[in-house]
Amino acid sequence: MYLAKIYVTYKPSILDPQGEVIKAALQRMDYAGVEQVAQGKYFEVKLHAKDVDTATAEVESFTDALLINQNTETYRFDLSLVEDEVTA
Repeated sequence: MYLAKIYVTYKPSILDPQGEVIKAALQRMDYAGVEQVAQGKYFEVKLHAKDVDTATAEVESFTDALLINQNTETYRFDLSLVEDEVTA
């Protein structure tokens, strides 16, 4: 079993209004060194696949198809092999 940790953010050319609001609030709170805040989404997906290449292809496929707006968002992911959880 594989665990995909998927990080979704706006593309650099897209304004991130929530990130801007957070940045302004932090600066008002005297965190003057804060230059940029990027707000995004995070997903954890466990999946069965025969190998890492297959798991990678599946993660890319379903992320492009469902988890992101390809016009405004981009993503990266980490993929790790995990053992099946056994419930007692």
